[in-house]
Amino acid sequence: MGAPEGEGREPAGTAPPGSKSPHRAVDAVDRYQRAHRWLGFPIAVIYKYADDQGGYLAALITYYGFLSVFPLLLLLLAVLGFVLAGDAHLRDSVVNSAVAQFPVVGASLRTSIHAPDRSTTGLAIGILGTLYGSIGAAQATQNAFNKVWAVPRNERPNPLKSRRRSLILLGALGVGVLVTTVASGLTTGAGSYGATVGTGVKVAGIVVVAVANVGLFMFAFRVLTSAEIPTRHLRLGAVIAGLGWEVIQLIGTYYVSRLKGTQEAYGVFGAVLGLIAWIYLLAVTTVMAAEINVVSQRHLWPRSLLTPFTDNVRLTQADERSYTYYAETERHKGFQTVDVDFDASTKAQAQAEEAAED
Repeated sequence: MGAPEGEGREPAGTAPPGSKSPHRAVDAVDRYQRAHRWLGFPIAVIYKYADDQGGYLAALITYYGFLSVFPLLLLLLAVLGFVLAGDAHLRDSVVNSAVAQFPVVGASLRTSIHAPDRSTTGLAIGILGTLYGSIGAAQATQNAFNKVWAVPRNERPNPLKSRRRSLILLGALGVGVLVTTVASGLTTGAGSYGATVGTGVKVAGIVVVAVANVGLFMFAFRVLTSAEIPTRHLRLGAVIAGLGWEVIQLIGTYYVSRLKGTQEAYGVFGAVLGLIAWIYLLAVTTVMAAEINVVSQRHLWPRSLLTPFTDNVRLTQADERSYTYYAETERHKGFQTVDVDFDASTKAQAQAEEAAED
């Protein structure tokens, strides 16, 4: 007969008394990362990103973001065609500043998209395409934030309220884009089009863009995250995302300056791939910033090093909290009860070990 439940069995992930662990090196690294925040915290963020399938969340944002780019530029050109019909030079300057925010494919976009010459058809297509893609991107981002914060499905905004939030966000982003477009045109994009700008102006423009990005992300995190999450818990991620976007922008501009003339050889195919990769990188940065907020504010670290790879592991308290959140986020109705429990012996040993480490 087998041993009774809870008797004669070693807790998962432990070696028999008196024997040596076959993974002593891994155990040593595990103990070290648990005791040092500088290592344990990033590992916990990466693990949670993987648990939440952050790559897929970012891919969905990328899909709708890509759908909104060309209609948005078409809409911009159509509006400029009406407003600046008598000043083609000013219109081209504004367009150049806008596409300069896509440093990897900016040159290709500038030559591929043309003004619709005051066409109401172009304006209508631009508005409809922009609304579809932009609202989709905002909805995908909202879903990602709710997933990251483990907001139960029954506590998320209904389809009408969620789209209202998306429209509010798009209005704020429209104002923010005007600010960042002008500043970017004076800094990262100007050199790509042969303009000469002083160092002081460049630095000032970079600072303005970074501050604007942080403000926009703070607003986006607040609007698209469930109201139950306090605003103070969103600040760190907003700063990281805003600065991260600006760093990516600068790196992209530097990359293009070193490969100037090469990207045209790949034509439309290269432009499309480059644009998708660019949007995906920005989407990953956004989702990762939200993960940093959650791990920091809910203290979801340190995680067990081997947790993603095997069940034969001792869960930390942060592991248990994380897995509890993952289960509770799938609650569809308020009267539905979701209970999560773990093996008692394993749980007790994990608590004793963490108490000893403290």
